[in-house]
Amino acid sequence: MLIDDNYIDNFVTRKILESGNFADNIIVIQSPHEAIAALRDGSVKPDVIFLDIRMPQMSGFEFLQEYETLELDNKELTKIFMLSSSLDPTDMNNSKSNKYVAQFVHKPLTHQVLEELCT
Repeated sequence: MLIDDNYIDNFVTRKILESGNFADNIIVIQSPHEAIAALRDGSVKPDVIFLDIRMPQMSGFEFLQEYETLELDNKELTKIFMLSSSLDPTDMNNSKSNKYVAQFVHKPLTHQVLEELCT
């Protein structure tokens, strides 16, 4: 699952994921509120979430707070990668300190970084 409000970023990231054969099914959602709703109702059960930090209406960190409240089976097994162009050390530290975040990844996602995430 890719959660990012930017269409161009989603297009690029999706192409990298597809060409790297990262997943059989890539779900792109531009609204974190819609992503929460899809997770809550069970229509989406991702193994991996790429989550942008800076989005209007709900930041990636606010998404994580809401994610914490969801009653999902095996949600600890879902890997969340913060995918952001932010250079703010606070964003990186907040990502690293969140128990659901596997890693902070700088945009744009590249094949090299994707290979490192898969190992």
